[in-house]
Amino acid sequence: MSLVERTVRVDGAEVPLTRLEFELLAFLLKNKDRVLKRVEILEAVWKYPQEVETRTLDKHVETLRRKLGDSGRRLKTIHGVGYRFFDAEPTAA
Repeated sequence: MSLVERTVRVDGAEVPLTRLEFELLAFLLKNKDRVLKRVEILEAVWKYPQEVETRTLDKHVETLRRKLGDSGRRLKTIHGVGYRFFDAEPTAA
């Protein structure tokens, strides 16, 4: 990921992302290996006030996973909390 060029590459191929998809991925990577609450992500990426509840985050995560292919598996849902982007593919316990 290049923040300067605002590009993302997976296996050498550029992945086209919308502005919000890019901002979401950048925020997740900045906080990799940390569980992020939904409200934290909404405030940081969408500038939503805490009391707003929306499913737009879920849809963007779904699309981002699809666009990232195998790398999208590193973006995990933490049920009832939010999301976590693993620095490396998590292993099964």
